[in-house]
Amino acid sequence: MKIKFQYKILIIVVLFCSQISIAQKKDENIGTEIVNVVKAYTPTISDAFKVKETPTLDDEDNSKKEVIQYSIFSFPVASTFTPSKGKAAGVENGVKEKLFSNYATLAAGNYGTINAELFVTQTLENGDYIGAMLRHLSSLGGIKNVELDNNFSNTALDATYGSKSNNISWNGDLGYQRQSYNWYGLDASLYENLLPSDKDLFLNGINPKQTYQNIYLGGRLAIGESVFKDATIKFSHFSDAFSSTENRFIIKPIFQFDVMDVKLKTNFVLDYLNGSFQKDYFDTASLKYGYTNFGFQPSFKINKDDFSVNFGIGIFYSLAIETLNSESKNKLFVYPNITGSYKVVDDLMIAYAGAEGELKQNTYQDFAQENFFVSPTLMVVPTDQKFDIYVGLKGKLANTIGYNIRGSIKNEDNKALFKNNVFDFSNSNTSGYANGNSFGVVYDNLKTVSFFGELKADFSKNISIGVNGTLSSYAIKNEEEAWNLPRINLSSFIDYTINSKWYANAKVFFVGERKDQLVIKPTTIQPWNTLPLPEKNESITLNSFFDLNAQVGYKHNERLTFFLKGNNLASQNYQRWLNYPVQGLQVLAGANYKFDF
Repeated sequence: MKIKFQYKILIIVVLFCSQISIAQKKDENIGTEIVNVVKAYTPTISDAFKVKETPTLDDEDNSKKEVIQYSIFSFPVASTFTPSKGKAAGVENGVKEKLFSNYATLAAGNYGTINAELFVTQTLENGDYIGAMLRHLSSLGGIKNVELDNNFSNTALDATYGSKSNNISWNGDLGYQRQSYNWYGLDASLYENLLPSDKDLFLNGINPKQTYQNIYLGGRLAIGESVFKDATIKFSHFSDAFSSTENRFIIKPIFQFDVMDVKLKTNFVLDYLNGSFQKDYFDTASLKYGYTNFGFQPSFKINKDDFSVNFGIGIFYSLAIETLNSESKNKLFVYPNITGSYKVVDDLMIAYAGAEGELKQNTYQDFAQENFFVSPTLMVVPTDQKFDIYVGLKGKLANTIGYNIRGSIKNEDNKALFKNNVFDFSNSNTSGYANGNSFGVVYDNLKTVSFFGELKADFSKNISIGVNGTLSSYAIKNEEEAWNLPRINLSSFIDYTINSKWYANAKVFFVGERKDQLVIKPTTIQPWNTLPLPEKNESITLNSFFDLNAQVGYKHNERLTFFLKGNNLASQNYQRWLNYPVQGLQVLAGANYKFDF
């Protein structure tokens, strides 16, 4: 290698000298020559070396310091300038509103509607507290073009006792709720062509009343400085007027601790469910169901500057205690639990994404609260939400305007869908819900693609508005349609504080079209049937609807407030469920009173 390098140096020197000699020749005809450039010229800067030695100065004059003596001659200077006195900027001091621990509300309106609430709480010694709440809402009905009773009532009483300290807090809850509704949603074709006597005989033979009752007992314990973070426990007993019963017990402890910069968290779930119905829809057998779900959800979270990510997994084991569903048996489920966010532009734009799944414990109580008109003949099984993958952006368009957009894909097995029950004249079940005026639950595998958008703005401390919407697309495996699931959901609100005495707010929501199925199977002879009844088996499209609600209030003083509410102000007689129209324009006037003991 050394020899080759020397040869290269020698060749370069010879070529350099030859170039100099050629340049010195006075030849007017230089000629032409073809030069092939095989590599672009890449100039480099040679290394610079800093002088390590520090120079010394031998000049004696530079080492001597000149001694300077000086004196200050001061004298007063007359000035006519007078600075103006500063004035503090004015600050608007708002009147601090007094907070009260208790309140009572009473209101009444058309349709015989009564709404009442009472909330009381009292702080005891050593950080203990006690509280109770009573709620009641009822109406006499009066819906247009409805032949059966359509009144309803909902009464609930809750009580709590708890304690708070620096490192530990706990509370115990006890509650009771009673609800009464009617299966008034008959299809008009069943009676509109009957003779008056036959119509009365048919309608009088239906008792549409249903009553739900729920008793629950629960509690919560939280410890501050401990690996054991939190635990909740709840037992509920749900029943109805047809001797249906359901018991559920849930306990959810949470453990959390930090290792370096990583937060480790573990959730445990024990969810026990057991219930029964006296008979199925065709009065052939009783129905029983029972599941115990065990869940283990470990995860760890990492925060790095503008980036945050949570990695986790959900492991569930479902033990089918008692069920008539052949597909429901002991199973092991594994779900993703991954979420993350990144601040693209501080708080102005935050990107987030996630992939989550869970085993949902369906219950008769949950179905009855979502749709009051289900029949007490349901098949109850858990829903396997395999995954919910979503990507979104949220942040601020300005200091007072926030936004959130998201797209998601969800895959669910055994998704519960409400579907209108068949009206079969050969049905031996003569209960008030067996006339095609109730809903059952069907299960199917459902894939949902949805897009969500939300915009909120606080234009001032007195005005705030918001709007959001969801567009969904469904792909179902066995059923003809994704029954009673709307493809469009829109809602908007505005809150306006007019002055210290007056306030107003309004809400409007829009629900798109839904699909349901109407099935009527008549027989040729019935005691009240002197005219033939039509046979139907068709898919029904429920029209989209919007509902406008508003409220205006007057604060008489810090304790007493009067208000006026209006619901369904457009007076649309829309159907929330098939053959279940709602009340028209509703007006409610009342007062709210705050107090302390």
